[in-house]
Amino acid sequence: MAKRSPKKKAVKDQIRYEIILYWSQTDQAFIAEVPELPGCAADGPTYVEALANVEVIVQEWIETARELGRPVPEPRGRLMYA
Repeated sequence: MAKRSPKKKAVKDQIRYEIILYWSQTDQAFIAEVPELPGCAADGPTYVEALANVEVIVQEWIETARELGRPVPEPRGRLMYA
């Protein structure tokens, strides 16, 4: 089993952003969106895969923003109510 780098693990452990998961009939896939991080979304054929994919995308979004010197929003917790 491959070990994750400490940096990757540290970022993943810090994910506190709201993730919205839903089925898209149009895409025939589950969609996972992170409203606080513009453009941050992923998909997958199952709920679990969409969630796993968006966790990777959140990490990459944060790392890219930091590398470019852009601000990374602080997680605000629950944003939407049903």
